[in-house]
Amino acid sequence: MKWNNAILAISLGFVISQQGFATNGYFSHGFGIKSQGMGGVGIALPQDSISAATNPAGMGLIGDRFDLGLVWFRPDRTASLDNTAGGTGALDGNFSGNGRANFFIPEGGYNRVLNQNFTLGVSVYGNGGMNTDYEQPIALLSGATGNESGIDYMQLFVSPTVTWKPFINHTLGLSLNVGYQRFKAKGIDNFAAISNDPASVTGIGADDAFGIGVHVGWIGQFNDVFTMGLNYQSRNNFGKFDKYRGLFADAGVMDAPANFGVGIALNIVPELSVALDMKRILFSDIPAIGNSAALWNGQPFIDGGAGNLGDRSGPGFGWENSTVFKLGVSYDLSPNLTLRAGYNHNKQPIPENEALFNILAPGVIEDHLSLGMTWTLSSGGEVSASYTHAFKNDVQGTNAVPPQFGGGNVGIEMHQNIFGIAYGVKF
Repeated sequence: MKWNNAILAISLGFVISQQGFATNGYFSHGFGIKSQGMGGVGIALPQDSISAATNPAGMGLIGDRFDLGLVWFRPDRTASLDNTAGGTGALDGNFSGNGRANFFIPEGGYNRVLNQNFTLGVSVYGNGGMNTDYEQPIALLSGATGNESGIDYMQLFVSPTVTWKPFINHTLGLSLNVGYQRFKAKGIDNFAAISNDPASVTGIGADDAFGIGVHVGWIGQFNDVFTMGLNYQSRNNFGKFDKYRGLFADAGVMDAPANFGVGIALNIVPELSVALDMKRILFSDIPAIGNSAALWNGQPFIDGGAGNLGDRSGPGFGWENSTVFKLGVSYDLSPNLTLRAGYNHNKQPIPENEALFNILAPGVIEDHLSLGMTWTLSSGGEVSASYTHAFKNDVQGTNAVPPQFGGGNVGIEMHQNIFGIAYGVKF
């Protein structure tokens, strides 16, 4: 298979499959199987042709190569309600969101060295996503319909990337992030009562949107031991989810938030590398993600003025900005075998009083541990694998159900297991 056909196949794989990412908020904890085995580091330590997802400058340091990978993502998400319906408990219960338990997410990339100063490549990857599929109706959300509640959201980036070395040991990178995303919601019929377009809230099937943004980065190799990297990814501006213009703030807009980061890598001895990244994700800048749904005061929604679902100031998921710290270690045990390990921590973005809407999007994970390895074949190809466990975390929202819905407490919880395998080749 030619590389361009492989990239097309990866893109089509996203279109026909559903995605379940929810680790650093709704972003993946890392991009590329090698990076995932090291807790997601990569701003200063590029390892494959998916590097543009983390820092475009990394594509200038990996040489000519092709990579193809698959991630098996298995989240476990639950929700609970108590003291509902005016204290009667009529709508109380514990609910499993695992109607669909397994997700398979492809990724790939290709990079070519044009000359000593320039490279050209492309990375294809899942930037993030979220899925909940509650196996029994949640009456507080679905009302008398008895519909099962949940959402399915996926976001794919195709990132053509060019790099330039203006000085020895300094590399600049620029990616154009061409984005595709898809969303559908079901079983949230009760929310139609607070929408400016009640027919455009739930049960309408999937809707698609395309968008564009830019990603820039720099990597400086100061000596044989110390490398530093910086990156900035702009807000990806997407077209509207027109079918869900009565759900998302600003009539269906769901842009991808900007983020930026800094990383260092230390090549302590030839066999041992240690990397540390810090990443800041600006969730609150996107009205559909960041607007509060908790500030109720006798009206459907208050946040500097009344607003219904679908209004620009209308309720969203109430997510705060998130800072992510990643630490990874790589050790060459032999010329053919590299072992990896990593840790990833982020402050989950959901305040306790925002738990009601986030029954649909319980992105509460904070801590991850990762293991990985690469085996180099006699042919020169590389087989890499990774495993990440995202530890159980929860948010308990006392009085998170507003009086208009009868009051009550909301609990949301999630943990995850993530497996990845990839093949890469230098040429």
